[in-house]
Amino acid sequence: MSRLRSIMQILLPLVLGGAILWWMYRGFDWSTLSAAFVGGMDWTWMWLSFPFGILAQVFRGIRWRQALQPLGEHPRLSTCINAVFLSYASSLVVPRSGEVLRCGVLKRYDGVSFTRGVGTVVTERVIDMLIIAVLSGVVFLLQLPVFMDFFARTGVSLSAFMGQFTTTGWIVTAVSAVLIVLTGVYLLRRYELFTRTRSVLTDLRDGLLSIRHIDGVGAFLFNSIAIWVCYFLHFYLTFFCFKSTEGLGIDVALVAFVVGTFAVLVPTPNGAGPWHFAVKTVLVLYGVAGTDGALFALVVHSVQTLLVAALGLYAAAALALTDRLPDRKQK
Repeated sequence: MSRLRSIMQILLPLVLGGAILWWMYRGFDWSTLSAAFVGGMDWTWMWLSFPFGILAQVFRGIRWRQALQPLGEHPRLSTCINAVFLSYASSLVVPRSGEVLRCGVLKRYDGVSFTRGVGTVVTERVIDMLIIAVLSGVVFLLQLPVFMDFFARTGVSLSAFMGQFTTTGWIVTAVSAVLIVLTGVYLLRRYELFTRTRSVLTDLRDGLLSIRHIDGVGAFLFNSIAIWVCYFLHFYLTFFCFKSTEGLGIDVALVAFVVGTFAVLVPTPNGAGPWHFAVKTVLVLYGVAGTDGALFALVVHSVQTLLVAALGLYAAAALALTDRLPDRKQK
């Protein structure tokens, strides 16, 4: 039964993501993809976006180490960063598996308590949710006049605009929303598996409350904000790779970024499928042709996923050459 469950955890996300991608790109002219890679896009901006994608994960590793220190855990910074690299790469195969994996890496190499690690990961996720919630609210308020002006100038009502969605489009949106909720419930139940004993529950509690005792709260908040600034720049710079998006402002990129962030919560490999659908929909709203929006989403997601995989391979090699800390009690 456990083996079947493991197979389904890998197979179902792939099938779901593949089904949405097939629906989005049915009838797509694939020659435009090869043309884009060969000379139809400005690769300079794509290369310039890479450091920010790497830095986002580096800042996450730095912040995680900082959250562990008040608990008496002092892992090496390199181990924390490599664990984060590896966690994102592993989630390309089994969505959401990386959170548990990176705690296991710290336990194996630096003797960090697994459950305390999980507690700090939960703390990180809560902080990330707050940042995204604030960003989403700001973007919504800033863009509301734009939407209202668009509808007023074009004489299109909101209901008429929504009516442009096909039945399949509404189904994809609804299924994605339901899966986001189910994923949240699943993760909560999964974390509950670690709370069967009092000591484990205590470790989780300590991890969650560790932020209260962090030395340098300002640095912690800086790292938290830097993570999302880097994520955004990693995405925004790709707008300048394509003629269809280079003229769009930073406000459009913010809308696409926020919507795409929520789409990634759907349990598919790196949000494949839902992310494409969400970003393309936002671009179309701002006047980008559907085919150009689909091409943008396909190229950007593919290249950035390859970067995540490359960082994972680097981390696996680096950890293979890393010695475990001596004379450290394994918890």
